[in-house]
Amino acid sequence: MPLKLRPPRKGKTPNFEIRGTYLGVRVEVSSGTHKRRIALEKLDEIERCIEEHRQYPAPDVKPDPGRPTFLTAANAYMQAGGERRHVPKLLRHFRETPIEAIDQAAIDAAANTLLPHGAPDYKNRAVYVPAIAIIRHALGDKAPTFKRPKGSKGRQRKEFMWPEAAFEILDAARSIDEELELYLLLLLYTGIRKGEGLNARAADTRPADFALWLKTSKNGDPRMLRLREEVAVRLQTHLQAIQGRERLFRFKEGGHFKHLLLRATMAAAGLPCPKRRPTGWKKPAFKYAFVTFHTFRHTWATWMRMYGGADVQGLVATQNWRDPRSAMRYSHVVPRDEWDRVDSLPAMGTKRGKAVND
Repeated sequence: MPLKLRPPRKGKTPNFEIRGTYLGVRVEVSSGTHKRRIALEKLDEIERCIEEHRQYPAPDVKPDPGRPTFLTAANAYMQAGGERRHVPKLLRHFRETPIEAIDQAAIDAAANTLLPHGAPDYKNRAVYVPAIAIIRHALGDKAPTFKRPKGSKGRQRKEFMWPEAAFEILDAARSIDEELELYLLLLLYTGIRKGEGLNARAADTRPADFALWLKTSKNGDPRMLRLREEVAVRLQTHLQAIQGRERLFRFKEGGHFKHLLLRATMAAAGLPCPKRRPTGWKKPAFKYAFVTFHTFRHTWATWMRMYGGADVQGLVATQNWRDPRSAMRYSHVVPRDEWDRVDSLPAMGTKRGKAVND
């Protein structure tokens, strides 16, 4: 019988299965996707493999030592300090595939195979970003141009905190953990990302110079941060207390760290929160429920626009953003000059521009 697709089976597999016999070769394998179109492409790929090799999967071919593969390129990328988080699953998928053979279609297929139910922004972050970074690191200027999936930027969040809200949360964080409060204070007054703050090194923190040097960032660009005076004073005291520690803050990515912020926001709202999240416990709705670590970044940018007078070019000049389009999202927080005309509108108690009692 020819190769056919068997639909996903509830409780057994969420993906299409490819079953049957083609040119005498028996096949029974998962397509790795719940999308029929992509599963059919996988079926065609299997048929081509059988036509060429008379077996499936294809026989192992010893890679050409002079031809870089995804494996060698990924190892070189990580040794150069590249982000490792999502690389292992890409290695399992591409393995010894020649690096120049990985094109747009190959990355699209990898995203749909590895994350069949993933949202576009997560597929972008977990597959496209690391795969493209590895290819560009290996090929340099010869690397092709890749397109990201539609919706890869996700929903743009613009929530920010007014000063009184931010300071209430900082006070609550201090009552829970002074180091947590200092970490949030650094995010609030520098606009750096959560991971950049967690990876900051004590040796690169220079309170006397009001400076903190970030060696790595999401954009891959190192940059110097300018510290506000009271933040520098707090960091100086902190450095004295953590002598011998490499990282500036002890926290690590994970659910417990995220829960610490939830405790602080709930405490600021006057609500109790368990020290550790019990199984089945759900976060209640409250006035600061919107606050995440990234909200501190949005707040910094908003305050820079509202209170600091920075324009879009000014935000980009801080190097917290590379693309002016990303900084444009904060344009809405500063009224345009046209809003000054509102003072020329008729006041209450006037008629046709003249006072009623005239």
